[in-house]
Amino acid sequence: MVRAKVRIRFRKTGDLRLISHHDLMRCFERMLRRAALPFHCTEGFNPKPRLLFPLPLPLGVVGCREVAELELDADVPADEVRDRLARQAPAGLDILEVQRIDGTKTAHAQLACYRIAVPPDRCAALPERMAALMSSSACWVERQRPQFRKIDVRPYLGDLRLLIGALEMDLVVTPNGTARPEEVLQLLGLGDLLEKGAVFERTRLELDDEPAAALTSARPGEEANGDG
Repeated sequence: MVRAKVRIRFRKTGDLRLISHHDLMRCFERMLRRAALPFHCTEGFNPKPRLLFPLPLPLGVVGCREVAELELDADVPADEVRDRLARQAPAGLDILEVQRIDGTKTAHAQLACYRIAVPPDRCAALPERMAALMSSSACWVERQRPQFRKIDVRPYLGDLRLLIGALEMDLVVTPNGTARPEEVLQLLGLGDLLEKGAVFERTRLELDDEPAAALTSARPGEEANGDG
């Protein structure tokens, strides 16, 4: 019987952003075993830690405050879980905080905020494009994987903000899916930024059992324009 459940907030940066979600799960499993934590396992021939990620991080994206939920078979203080995991974490994976949560419930992601650097010479035309996108009744994109289909991503577009040297987007997450940040970038005519080496950061991940977080990603006086 599971006696405790904790929510882990962590940062994934550097070269570690290039590992897949599957490899990240294996990394966490090694950390848990080396930390000698009494984690609860799945049943079956190949038991694994009962570790849930509400919204896996896309490959190549920096995660600033990602979330994992872990079930334990013993009552270990949250601070001790954090410290023991932090000592086993590889470079690029930082354990930010751990808190006890209700073990009978499972949280779901409801909003993800992404940020990407935009060169100054590409910012002049953005406010008009952002306003047009937010006022559109539909925004159709084509997805090639896992099979070709057209999707209206407008219902998932919560907000767009142009900061000094960066673009932020709030994407709504639903049981039916969400928009991909690179799709929004394409709709704004900025799809080539990724090809030129720009990197997305997921700066915030809001869960349905937490109060809506205030938008703190832009410091006072830093926001240049916002639409939506």
